[in-house]
Amino acid sequence: MTGRGWRIAEALCLIGGLALLDLYIWSRAGPVIYQAWENGLFQRAIRQAAITPRLNPPAPPQRLQRGALVGRLEVPRLGLTVMVKEGSDEEILAEAVGHLPSSPLPGTPGNVAVAGHRDTFFRPLKNLRLHDRILFTTLRGTFEYEVESEKIVRPTDVSVLRASAEPTLTLVTCYPFYYVGSAPKRFIARARQVAPGPLVERASLQ
Repeated sequence: MTGRGWRIAEALCLIGGLALLDLYIWSRAGPVIYQAWENGLFQRAIRQAAITPRLNPPAPPQRLQRGALVGRLEVPRLGLTVMVKEGSDEEILAEAVGHLPSSPLPGTPGNVAVAGHRDTFFRPLKNLRLHDRILFTTLRGTFEYEVESEKIVRPTDVSVLRASAEPTLTLVTCYPFYYVGSAPKRFIARARQVAPGPLVERASLQ
């Protein structure tokens, strides 16, 4: 290969390397930017809802469109704060955690199910403990839950998503947390709602 050919090859390698670096940076920064943007919009919506007189708060929707913003999930002790979108496919989970459409929404009876990747947003769940508090904020207020059980199951075990007569919340992510490749099991945390209704005052002051 001539000197000119080597220079062209080096230039192509450099361009390819920069492109891969740019792709890697965006894959890491993209979800963070999305989360910050959506959280800002959500905060403004909460403030607007708080100053709007509502003698009869609207009933929670029975179903949301795929990709719709459900709310914000927080585990204060772990410093975990993440936006929740409707749906659980890879596109949704790349930028948020997902509410399983087959489960009820916060504020309705039953078992609310939320899934997330263990190598991104749900990584802090590795340090989750019994009795930790979880806050799920929607435009109807903040619903507070307390962790009452944790377990490891196989992906085929769908009993963890079973319906509940009482308002509960189930968090699902892959396990082990530091497994390289497709993790063989699932980490399940189940929490019960500890307040009879939304903590509207807390949500409006955030």
